[in-house]
Amino acid sequence: QVQLVESGGGLVRPGGSLRLSCTPSTSLAAFHYMAWYRQAPGTASELVASILTSTTKYADSVKGRFTISRDNAKNTLYLQMNNLKPEDTAIYLCNAESTHLDYEGDTEYDEYWGQGTQVTVSP
Repeated sequence: QVQLVESGGGLVRPGGSLRLSCTPSTSLAAFHYMAWYRQAPGTASELVASILTSTTKYADSVKGRFTISRDNAKNTLYLQMNNLKPEDTAIYLCNAESTHLDYEGDTEYDEYWGQGTQVTVSP
């Protein structure tokens, strides 16, 4: 089974920076779509950023502060988080989607999730 392993979380002061990494157990290049979600206790999951091939999208709350990128050579997806705020505190989850062909030659989709990495922003 494909696994996504996140790292890079931690405790930072407001205004600080962190870079999250997501490394799949298979080739990163196999995923046409990857994303970062986050979830704080008692809240719904929020799509933070996504990258479809080279097209990126961001939640309004993180625009201008976060950058999603992928490095196929290093087989890693990144989320660079700058100017962090207390409201950014959450578990951050890596999400990936790939496709395969069924026996009839039709496209089918596969989706995978990481276990999450904790980001805490506190004075």
